[in-house]
Parts: sequence; C-alpha cells; structure tokens
Amino acid sequence: MKREEIVKNRHFSADKRWFFPIAIAGIIAGAILISSFIKTADNSLLCSLANSRSQAVAEYSTTSTQLQAIIHYATSHIVPQQNFEEISVTFDVLKKRSPCNFLVFGLGYDSLMWASLNPSGSTVFLEEDPQWVQTVLKDAPSLHAHAVKYRTQLKEAVDLLSHVRSEPNCFPSKAYLRGNEKCKLALTGFPDEFYDTEWDLIMIDAPRGYFAEAPGRMAAIFSASVMARNRKGSGVTHVFLHDVDRRVEKVFAEEFLCRKHLVKSVGRLWHFEIPSATDMSSHDGARFC
Repeated sequence: MKREEIVKNRHFSADKRWFFPIAIAGIIAGAILISSFIKTADNSLLCSLANSRSQAVAEYSTTSTQLQAIIHYATSHIVPQQNFEEISVTFDVLKKRSPCNFLVFGLGYDSLMWASLNPSGSTVFLEEDPQWVQTVLKDAPSLHAHAVKYRTQLKEAVDLLSHVRSEPNCFPSKAYLRGNEKCKLALTGFPDEFYDTEWDLIMIDAPRGYFAEAPGRMAAIFSASVMARNRKGSGVTHVFLHDVDRRVEKVFAEEFLCRKHLVKSVGRLWHFEIPSATDMSSHDGARFC
C-alpha cells in the first residue's frame, strides 16, 4: 500500500473514532437550542419579535451540566454504550416530556448526557457498584446517583419466572415494591426517592447481565412494569430497555412490559409506552400481558 493511502486510512479511522462523541455533543447542543427556540416561539405569540428575543434570553439559561456534557463528549474518545440511533429514541421523548422525572438503571459514560437532556428535571441513576459511583461522581459531581443492591442472579432467571407466576404478591393486581419481600422480583431496600417519585421515563441499561452470578435485569424490568401500572398521574410511562438481543432481557420484557405496549424498536433498544392499571382492562390473573 502506498504511503499516501496509509496516511489517508489513518486519518479516516481517527475521524471515525471522533464522530460519535461529537455527535453526542451535537445532540446536547441541539436540545439546548430547541428549548431556547420553543420559549422564543411561545413569547412571540404575545410580544413583538424584539421583546420575545429578550425574554427568551432572560428566561432560558443553559445549565452547568449541559455545558459540562458538551465539553466532555466533544473532547473524549470514550463513547456511551448505546449508539446514535438508539440514543435518539429516548431523546425524542425527552424533547416532549422534559422537564420530567427520569430514572436510569446504570451509571456510566452516558450519564452526563442523560442528565443534560433533561434540564430542570429530576434524573436519578441507580448503580450496583459503589466504587464505580464514587469514580463517576468524582468527575461529574452534579449527577444524582445511588448505589443499590439486587437480590437476584442471572442464573435464577427461569426459576424467577415460575416464582412470579405463583406468588400472589407478584400478581399484577397486588404487586408493590417497597417492603415486598415475598416477591423475589420486587426491588426492595432501595432509597425512598425510588419509591416516592412517579417516574415519567425509565431507562433499563443495568445492572450487569452477561454472566451467571450477575444480578441480571429481571427485577428491574418487573419493577418498572409495576411502577408504570401503579402510576397515578396522567399519561403513560415510557420504558426503554437496552440489550434486547440477549435472551433474558427479551423474555422478561415480553412477560412484564408486553409486546402490545412496544412502540419502537431500534438496534438493541425497545421503547414501551405503558398505561396505568386504571387505563387497562382490569384482570386478577397472574400474568401482566
């Protein structure tokens, strides 16, 4: 291969590595621009163009988390686990629902991005590894994260499905989370904020689920469904599940989040819109779907 071709290929590879971080920074910058534009458009209905522009500047200010995220992703070669198309699915919902209550299972390279895309909202992260929480918060102290413990292991997945179908405290009509020790899939012992908040969006991209002793995402999927069904406010709960190419994630999603609530599938991400139980056809059976 000629020297010119080698140099060219190296430049291409470098450009490819940098494309995704810059794209993420662009999403965040775009979210800021969209929010500013919306406020300007609202003001223009009542005021002159000059007044609306000045009011938009006065009413909208970029958060420090957003600015930190732009700088971080524009200068880092470490990219989030999800790809651009998968991230865009959640971003499209956040554009409509933010500021909102956004619960994220997992803390990682995408956390600063998620927090910045929900300005003025509440974005909370749940992470199984306490040391990793300290590591992430050291560089991004503005993030709101909790270290949590799970009661399950991935190798128990089949037995847990049998259990939930026979334990009354797991049934759709009776299921609850806080203190529900009888239902092995109910997330117990979590921070009060987890139970006391009505979540508008729930992202399930953790805990780990790629080896037998890992917690797996069985309880997170079940508990997300319970929280969505117990919703008191108006509207649906948006649940995003990543890694649906893995058998456990797919099986438990179809068992508790339900195919009929699946509204979008992109790459390894499924997006569900789950109505509250009051908006569903009621039944007292042991199955969610």
